[in-house]
Amino acid sequence: MTGLGTGRVTLVGGGPGDEGLLTIAGARALADADVVLYDRLAPHTKLDVLAPNALLIDVGKQPGHHPVSQRGIEARMIAHAEAGAHVVRLKGGDPFVFGRGGEEVIACTAAGIAVTVIPGVTSAISVPAAAGIPLTHRDVSRLFTVVSGHAPLSEAELGHLAGLGGTIVVLMGVGTLPTLTQGLLRHGARADLPVAVIERGYSSTQRTTISRLDAIVTDAAVAEVESPAVLVIGDVVRLSHLAACAGLAELRYDAAGPDGR
Repeated sequence: MTGLGTGRVTLVGGGPGDEGLLTIAGARALADADVVLYDRLAPHTKLDVLAPNALLIDVGKQPGHHPVSQRGIEARMIAHAEAGAHVVRLKGGDPFVFGRGGEEVIACTAAGIAVTVIPGVTSAISVPAAAGIPLTHRDVSRLFTVVSGHAPLSEAELGHLAGLGGTIVVLMGVGTLPTLTQGLLRHGARADLPVAVIERGYSSTQRTTISRLDAIVTDAAVAEVESPAVLVIGDVVRLSHLAACAGLAELRYDAAGPDGR
């Protein structure tokens, strides 16, 4: 175990990719960094300005292509910190929402490295918002569930998910879209449940494809949908101004609730 005189690590959630959604605390950490290890989906195009005195190291992973393994990333963080550096690990979204931030905190702690976590704006909420889709809405949805689509869900998970109701948000779910949709249908989800696939949220090439649960696989294939993308499944999709373009009528609801508010 190393001594207390070594460097430190700061895990920074960079948000969905737009530098404007980086938190003030995150920007301050970058400005103070000696080394920055950044991901593909983190805001990195202006790192020379945000971290002017830092060594910048790209450790980004792509689907099926991991130039630097997770353990390799952790080893680099620890090695630079042990050499006395302030290491910023810049991650897309929030470090603790499918970002493996917990693993990196455990690795640093085991090595005796002080580590701080600065949360970020998760794409699970921000990317649907960029497409005009609220995850909760009075009289429409009072809960939302965030799911990783990295691997297919089990039958038990699909059954629980279909039974919960509300809004389902899927990250990293383009590759498992067929098994997810068929599984939800098999467990009783409505065939006409609206689905939105939002590609490259907050970028200049952001695009949204809207369809129904029983048709989204075909429509996504026709649109040549690609990662990174966020999936939203639920009636809140109808509230987006893009829903009319997809032939989904807007939901009708009273402006005031039963108590007049």
